[in-house]
Amino acid sequence: MSRAPAQLPLGVGLRDDATFESFLPAGNATLLDRLSRQLDEDGEPFLFLWGASGSGRSHLLQAACHAASDRDLRALYLPLHDLGHFPPLMLEDVERLDLVAIDDVDDVIGRRRWEEGLFHAFNRLRDAGKRLVMSASAAPRQLPVALPDLASRLTWGVTFQLQRLDDSERLQALQLRARIRGMQLSEEVARYILHRGPRRLDELFDELAVLDRASLSAQRKLTIPFVKQALGW
Repeated sequence: MSRAPAQLPLGVGLRDDATFESFLPAGNATLLDRLSRQLDEDGEPFLFLWGASGSGRSHLLQAACHAASDRDLRALYLPLHDLGHFPPLMLEDVERLDLVAIDDVDDVIGRRRWEEGLFHAFNRLRDAGKRLVMSASAAPRQLPVALPDLASRLTWGVTFQLQRLDDSERLQALQLRARIRGMQLSEEVARYILHRGPRRLDELFDELAVLDRASLSAQRKLTIPFVKQALGW
């Protein structure tokens, strides 16, 4: 993370490959544009992203934090799926940051202390003129929020639903991620991986990382026989 205050120790490290450049826009081009410009002077103060698990929500929130760091700004990434079992103390003093990215907010909805913590953090960020981006598996109005004031705040921002990639776009996304890793992934091999591999893109990308390490170690090109051997297919 980029110079987060010492009072905020629970921020989670970012994946190096979670950048805007490694995300295929496809049907999410408008969302990607708004999110990449959120830290501009005329950027949106609050963005809310929602979509199914594996749709790229976490990738984009981490990418936003990477982009803030690249601009020498302070950002904090909070995946509540991992941190929601803690009390919401990590929300204190967030207005000292330039961007706060809160992932999986639906994991704490319905819990009084967390809802109150989110409500007050939202207000402090707004009053300080800072930026906030949240994600969940459902749209704000579909979340069973118990605190009416928080329910109201969640609808204040610009909301985007992440659009799923079709099979052709999934192929492009896999090849894009391979190029960024410096891998030569032919369309034939990419189609084989898509056919045999997991359905979720994040899991496919994890398989790609395994192949990258295996090919470097063995000094082998990515062929279908090598993919079978390296992944145990």
